[in-house]
This record gives sequence, C-alpha cells and structure tokens, in this order.
Amino acid sequence: MAAFEKSREAEAVQLSAQERIRQVLLGLQGTTEIPGPIGELGLIIEDVAVTPAGKRRLVRIWLDRDLGSLAPGDESSVVAPLSLDEVAEATRAIGAALDASDAPGEAPYVLEVGSAGVDRPLTAPRHFRRNVSRLVEIWGIEGTAEAVGDHPVVGRLVAAGPTHATVVVPATKNDPETQRRIPYADIARAQVQVEFARATTEETT
Repeated sequence: MAAFEKSREAEAVQLSAQERIRQVLLGLQGTTEIPGPIGELGLIIEDVAVTPAGKRRLVRIWLDRDLGSLAPGDESSVVAPLSLDEVAEATRAIGAALDASDAPGEAPYVLEVGSAGVDRPLTAPRHFRRNVSRLVEIWGIEGTAEAVGDHPVVGRLVAAGPTHATVVVPATKNDPETQRRIPYADIARAQVQVEFARATTEETT
C-alpha cells in the first residue's frame, strides 16, 4: 500500500510539473496581439511531455509553425518545415525561461526541443494543413465512404481546409488517378508517410 501511495504522489508531482512547464511555454508563445519570444519566431507550442529518466526528468517539447500568416482561404500552399536555426533559437528561449522559473521542480531535467515529426499522427485540421504536399495514409471510420475494407486511402495531400482534406490517389493498373475530398469527421486516424527520396532532397537543401 505504501508503495502504491508513493507512486500516486510521484504521479501527482509529475503532472503538476508538466502543467507548470506548459504555463511557462504558453507565456513564451504569447498571443496574436502580443506574441512572446516563440510567437515572434512564427512558431507555436504543439505539445509537451515530462517523463522520469532515472534521477532526472526528460522534458520534451514539440514545436510547429504558426499558420496565422497564411492568407484567408489558402488551403494548398506549401508550409515550410522548421529550420535547425529556428529550433535552436526556440530552444535557447525555452531553456532560459525554464531555468528562470521553478516550473521543472527541484529535480534536474534534460530538455529536448524539436519539430512535430512525421511519426506524430494527424489529429487536427492544422496538422493536415501543415503537411500539404506530403504523402499521407488515411483510415476511415467504419461505416463511412473512406472505410474500404482493411485498406487505408494513400495519396498526396494537396489541400486542407477547416472541414475537409483533399488527397490525390495515384493511378493503379486497374484504376485511374482520383482526387478525394475527405471530411475530417470521417477519419479514424491519419499519418504522414516517409518518402526516402524526398527526405534526402530536403536534407541536402
């Protein structure tokens, strides 16, 4: 029983540390009217996680590009990925802010800051919008037009609006190329697919 109570106390402390860190990050992001250091870089805090790592804590923070600068109605322009310089500058600002606060708690911590990579699922319209031009895999909710047996829709994401994503499915031996407009409400899960040729090209540019 004592071990169980100790575990629950540790979990409560962990959750409170994560919430305190999140509050610091929101201050760094700021608002549209008054952006903070992260907002001034054109970035937003996508997610934060705090996990035990031995006697330390691992603080992982995912960044993404703010879409507020896009023109109204723009659903198809390509959003540039985060650069190493942008992530480095954001890391410095975040590290300084956390060190100046008591948000991480007394235990030492390791800070990891990066962009939301292709391994993170697409769960919101903004995730689809940021990945226009990429190859995606979309699984439909059972009973919808997108749920075709055990096979997902795999195609090039060419547009993403407030309610729908538009995907171009390449031609096959038996079917011509098709364009499908998929409501987000019909999507069970979606993920960007890794393209090795594209990744190599991006790394060399």
